[in-house]
Amino acid sequence: MPLLLVHGMLASRSQWLRNLPALREVSRPVVVELLGHGRSPSPRESEPYFPEAYVRQFEDLRRRLGVERWFICGQSLGAALTLRYALDHPERVIAQVFTNSNSALAEEGFGERIRKGMEAQARAMEESGAEALERIPVHPRHSRRLPEDVKRALVEDARLHDPVGVARTGLYTVPDSSVRGRLSQLRVPTLLVCGENETRFAQHRRFAQDSIPGLEVVDLEAGHAVNAEAAEGFNQAVAAFLSKRAPSKSG
Repeated sequence: MPLLLVHGMLASRSQWLRNLPALREVSRPVVVELLGHGRSPSPRESEPYFPEAYVRQFEDLRRRLGVERWFICGQSLGAALTLRYALDHPERVIAQVFTNSNSALAEEGFGERIRKGMEAQARAMEESGAEALERIPVHPRHSRRLPEDVKRALVEDARLHDPVGVARTGLYTVPDSSVRGRLSQLRVPTLLVCGENETRFAQHRRFAQDSIPGLEVVDLEAGHAVNAEAAEGFNQAVAAFLSKRAPSKSG
């Protein structure tokens, strides 16, 4: 059964480097890269970057794969997009997994604040290119927690990022990515694999557990990039969760 995997801001398909072998045992991973990231295109218009546009792109991909339903998994900003997809198309989702995502669970006013902050950063990225990208705190080159093989692969992929596409992600995807007000409407089996060392996510974890019906939570000794930092625990939790919900071959 296909499993859609969507990474976060300034990451790439290498985000899942330590997860794919294990996930292939229980699913067929379908790895995408955000617009402007890695090998994806960088449209110059704003509309393709809107969160609702990503939902349409995911639906197009599902149809091209020729499946009625699939698993989905999002990391960081990618989780904001997969959660939105599950809310808009619950009939297409067998089950979903998400990790720490401050953008997905952001409170009211987040969009306006982040958009104002991103305007100057976007101009710098468009004017200075890769040099400006490398100054962003979440650029993988600054990570102190990532395993060396994952960090090395992410830094290598970062050379493929288009500064214009990343700038548009910051301006048009991130600010409107929160689904906090809709979480109680989720109707698909959901697992949060939480990196408990990221203190700023702790309040969002509590809110998610209080809001999402039937939410399962696995806490791991890791930070924001829990799937890479605690790959073994992540792989075990996700494999068990998906295996329990995989449609039977007879059904």
